[in-house]
Amino acid sequence: MAHIDLEGKVAIVTGASRGIGEAIARTFAASGARVVITGRKIDALTPIAESIGKDKAFAVAAHNGKEQDCAALVASAVEHFGKVDILVNNAATNLHFGPLVQVDMPAWDKTFDVNLKGYFWMCREVAKHLQSRGAPGSLINIASVAGLEAAPFQGMYGMTKAAILSMTKTLAFELASSKIRVNAIAPGLIETRFSTAIVQNETIVDAVLKKTPLGRYGAPDEIAGGALYLASDSASFLTGHTLVIDGGMTVS
Repeated sequence: MAHIDLEGKVAIVTGASRGIGEAIARTFAASGARVVITGRKIDALTPIAESIGKDKAFAVAAHNGKEQDCAALVASAVEHFGKVDILVNNAATNLHFGPLVQVDMPAWDKTFDVNLKGYFWMCREVAKHLQSRGAPGSLINIASVAGLEAAPFQGMYGMTKAAILSMTKTLAFELASSKIRVNAIAPGLIETRFSTAIVQNETIVDAVLKKTPLGRYGAPDEIAGGALYLASDSASFLTGHTLVIDGGMTVS
């Protein structure tokens, strides 16, 4: 039986300067992996890398919504640690809160660049690297329950997350022969800076908690545990799956 550890593995975690990404990076490092943490601002990443340990963590500033940055990020990870085995696509943005028909196109374009194109570019670059090595790997896309059902006032964000789930299934099918597994996680409401506007709105939170059987919102570490499982050899027969971690919200 496989044990849940990542000894000898190298992982890239995008959007790792805080919240879910930081929690995943720390969990992976504590489980034996070396981690490449990335975000737009190196000043936010450096203290995290230092607290994990310079031998275990490497910080790289990169814009997930720019194709050249994604390619350069993977190249830097390979140059620093010699290889990449695991990718966690977590970096995301949500630039519109309101009716979908009121979205302006600049916000639309930027959201799709970061949330969808960036995920694809990162998956493509890591997959190409793994195939060049003839090595197995695990690609994990952080989606959202907003991609599983209607997402009132977050429709544009929900659309990108729904597309991520579709992309995950297609890549899982196409990359299986290369022994590259591709899975997704769909978190429910998680308390992070990203979700501050929702968590601090009593009306919205009450509505969410009423339809959440566990009666609370989640914490980043609760998503990190799922990512650790998907990244590890314990999930060696799992691909094309969306792991929903939402306190039961989508089954209520």
